Amino acid sequence: MSLYLEYLKEIEERKGQDLHPKPIDGADLLAEIIEQIKDTGNQYREDSLNFFIYNTLPGTTSAAVVKAKFLKEIILGEETVAEITPEFALEQLSHMKGGPSVEALIDLALSDDAAVAKPSAEVLKTQVFLYEADMERLEAAYKAGNAIAKDVLESYAQAEFFTKLPEIDEKIEVVTYIAAEGDISTDLLSPGNQAHSRSDRELHGKCMITPEAQAEIKALQAKHPNAKVMLIAEKGTMGVGSSRMSGVNNVALWAGKQASPYIPFVNFAPVVAGTNGISPIFLTTVGVTGGIGLDLKNWVKKVDENGNTVVDANGDAVLEQAYSVETGTVLTIDTKKKKLYNGDKELVDVSSAFTPQQVEFMKAGGSYAVVFGKKLQTFAAETLGMPIPAVFAPAKEISHDDQGLTAVEKIFNKNAVGVSSDRPLHAGSDVRVKVNIVGSQDTTGLMTSQELESMAATVISPSVDGAYQSGCHTASVWDSKAQANIPKLMSFMNKFGLITARDPKGVYPPMTDVIHKVLNDITVDDTAIIIGGDSHTRMSKGVAFGADSGTVALALATGEATMPIPDSVKVTFKGTMKDHMDFRDVVHATQAQMLKQFGGENVFQGRVIEVHIGTLLADQAFTFTDWTAEMKAKASICISQDETLIQSLELAKKRIQIMINKGMENEAKTLHGLIALADKRIAGIKSGEQPALSPDNNAKYYAEVVVDLDEIVEPMIADPDVNNDDVSKRYTHDVIRQVSFYENKPVDLGFVGSCMVHKGDMQIIAQMLRNIEKQNGSVAFKAPLVVAPPTYNIVDELKAEGDWEILAKYAGFEFDDSKPKGEARTKYENILYLERPGCNLCMGNQEKAEPGDTVLATSTRLFQGRVVADSAEKKGESLLGSTPLVVLSTVLGRFPTMDEYKAAVEGIKLTDFAPPLEEMSTAPELISAVNV
Repeated sequence: MSLYLEYLKEIEERKGQDLHPKPIDGADLLAEIIEQIKDTGNQYREDSLNFFIYNTLPGTTSAAVVKAKFLKEIILGEETVAEITPEFALEQLSHMKGGPSVEALIDLALSDDAAVAKPSAEVLKTQVFLYEADMERLEAAYKAGNAIAKDVLESYAQAEFFTKLPEIDEKIEVVTYIAAEGDISTDLLSPGNQAHSRSDRELHGKCMITPEAQAEIKALQAKHPNAKVMLIAEKGTMGVGSSRMSGVNNVALWAGKQASPYIPFVNFAPVVAGTNGISPIFLTTVGVTGGIGLDLKNWVKKVDENGNTVVDANGDAVLEQAYSVETGTVLTIDTKKKKLYNGDKELVDVSSAFTPQQVEFMKAGGSYAVVFGKKLQTFAAETLGMPIPAVFAPAKEISHDDQGLTAVEKIFNKNAVGVSSDRPLHAGSDVRVKVNIVGSQDTTGLMTSQELESMAATVISPSVDGAYQSGCHTASVWDSKAQANIPKLMSFMNKFGLITARDPKGVYPPMTDVIHKVLNDITVDDTAIIIGGDSHTRMSKGVAFGADSGTVALALATGEATMPIPDSVKVTFKGTMKDHMDFRDVVHATQAQMLKQFGGENVFQGRVIEVHIGTLLADQAFTFTDWTAEMKAKASICISQDETLIQSLELAKKRIQIMINKGMENEAKTLHGLIALADKRIAGIKSGEQPALSPDNNAKYYAEVVVDLDEIVEPMIADPDVNNDDVSKRYTHDVIRQVSFYENKPVDLGFVGSCMVHKGDMQIIAQMLRNIEKQNGSVAFKAPLVVAPPTYNIVDELKAEGDWEILAKYAGFEFDDSKPKGEARTKYENILYLERPGCNLCMGNQEKAEPGDTVLATSTRLFQGRVVADSAEKKGESLLGSTPLVVLSTVLGRFPTMDEYKAAVEGIKLTDFAPPLEEMSTAPELISAVNV
């Protein structure tokens, strides 16, 4: 059967799912379609024309290569298609976004035929996705005296590709749609259990919220044809949790507008809003699509006659409505005045959504076009030997006299690119920065590869020190969906230049290590900037930002990122940690004490948490930084002592060497390069030339939080509070309670795993099993205990040191890499499950607890339906706590009393942590912003 007939068969199958034909990305299928177009009597010719014109993916897909070649032949008169004139062929090339289409346009523009060259050059002037090879061709032609090349370069230097675009509408009418009350996780917009379909945009779009919600959105659009539907998180923050481009893609698909008539299911310019604004990661993603993200502030804290906040019986602030955004309300965004109106009534200032840079993203149809456009303008101006015209909004550069730098300000200044100021920059400055480490995870990786194709990128930027493609989010079940998607992803990323968890050639075995742990190891500089395709990209060395798949693609392709320098919140510790407390309890207590200190205001939200961790190694410190995603922080930074940092770097070197020994090194010798960088950093610390990162002692913070370890006397639980009468307060991470609150509460399943645990947690399990065995003669579980080590290195070390033996002894299931599970587990026995390293239950895309279970887990996610779904009889609960608490609760089948808990951990050193004895800051140096 021909590829085309197979495609028709697939189309019929998709009709049964109410889906349109899948966009074409393969060269062989499109070549067959072109032959049918050439054959004027072919029975499939009309459909073939439509597929060629309207259903072929652009960028660097193999189909785009074939399409660009055929369009070029039509323009040159080498082929004739009545329905595709040379003018129409040029129009299609203009929508193909780079790669083979730009190559074709340059060929045409530099040809000797003026009738072809001039119109092709006009189209070329509108393109921004040019890479070094494209620029070198134009530069060479210009230097050889080609007038067309000079004309194109002059247009680029003036940034006409941007200036000739229409301005954004002064007034945008929106109709409200309340997607949910409370914080809206991106799981609502792009469920984890549908991750396999994300690269099929139309199919994946059908999982957003519910089919009923999709119908309601369509009804609003029909009723208000001149208004854009604005999705709202009522009494909450929009887009918390995972950093999913697919969430914004789905919103744009349902409530945005089509980016191009020739590119199917790629929409842009969605409008989203939240009572408490948009989460930082999600807002970046909105910018990728040229969308608008509004901070509505439509619920405010109620105050009494003395101006004091009124609180309810739980001590929570009582909110009162400032104005209504009930579904179906028609509002107007005035983009010039930067205000939101209901008719003539001003509701709220929304200027934070319309900074000069964000307006540029909206005008250009997304942030990519601006990033590439600026690079193109710079190249053209330098080639022509002229100053760069001031076209784009100038980057805000803020510098305060007599004010030192926080740790994050120091990192941004060190990595800054293209800074005009010779003074150090402070928070609020807009900065382009070099990205040192990039991570792509497997359930968003296919989207990242699509983004790379769409921006015509073919190889990783040489300025990136290291990049890794993980396999951890699909580690639990090697099912048909994973088998179809993951090898294709690994092959693409391996060719692109990343270190990959799976070897496309099959030389080294699959490594399903949790991505954050690998990135933590390959980050070998505490002044590094890391971008990762996951909200928990929070390293304990350097500063890491969780990002959508598009921003990850941009970092891979350009080696840069653009963002304002964030404000910081300083966290220090005092007091003494009790022997029976785990560091996870410190993490939860930090959040609880912060909220108490600031009257319920989350001062961490949208800011960098600078935690003065002192002597805690990178593995253990990661427990704190990882949780900062749930604190709604933008990022976090660990301030470590010199010797501690050296020990962490030596451990990182050891683990990178293991990756080399396994055969994971690439042609560019990336892993060897990282070891060399680690050695250089260690030498700088030992010599005193570059001590461990620390803030200046006169740095300015948004707030300072002091965590009192003496107040932490019981294990602390993060509770989804599923039965709270106020639905907006469910499923947040702000309800932190002591374990005594849950005395005798049944536990249906326990989970130790994901990125929040390290080797020490696995050792704690082993020691607890030995203790219980000694006390009772054996160990029996009254609830299932699922254990997923974060990395294979840890498993190997536990086996070598003897701890794996006791774990395997009491395991009713132990993973076998030679026979990975082909189906997700739906029922659990009261046994210990030793699962493959990876994310497991925390992801919710493969394994889940049984509906309605009360799950006690070490993971990070307590969102509705993530780890456990509701049953008809009972809401599922995902309560989060420490490893020893989880283990003991599964042995008992319930939460323990404090006496039971203390007895179970007696003699086990849970955490070796004490606050630094000295202030971990330094006197400011006379430094300037670095112009790399």
